[in-house]
Amino acid sequence: MNILFLCTGNSCRSILAEATFNALAPAGMRAMSAGSQPAGHVHPRSIALLQKESIATEGYHSKSWNDLPVTPDIVITVCGNAAGETCPAYLGNVLRAHWGVEDPAKATGSDEEIDAVFRRAYSILRKRIEAFLALPADTLQDRAALVRALTEIGQRYTD
Repeated sequence: MNILFLCTGNSCRSILAEATFNALAPAGMRAMSAGSQPAGHVHPRSIALLQKESIATEGYHSKSWNDLPVTPDIVITVCGNAAGETCPAYLGNVLRAHWGVEDPAKATGSDEEIDAVFRRAYSILRKRIEAFLALPADTLQDRAALVRALTEIGQRYTD
């Protein structure tokens, strides 16, 4: 099963989700990430946070959805709605879900305040990924049940 975490810039949230998912997922499940308008770099605070969490950062880079190695089975958008951010719409016959998280790259304030915004985004994404990975096998095999579960996960874990 291939999961695509998608946002606009592919420098923070989708990278955090991809790396975290890949660190936690069992064999046979793999995440990738992309952006509709990739920033061309991974935010240094994203890398630092993943390393602090003992999650491998080697090989992660900002990329376009046109550069995916395989077609995803599931596309999860992670753009934040509260800031009026528009999520890209991935085309194709894939299962879709939305797990909105505000963009930590736009955080302002002291270093501690900005780091806290990155930690919050990571924490939300990690809780959602853990909930996804805990779904029963029969839910993963039932498209309608999986859509419901992914939608619920995206609404339930907000902090």
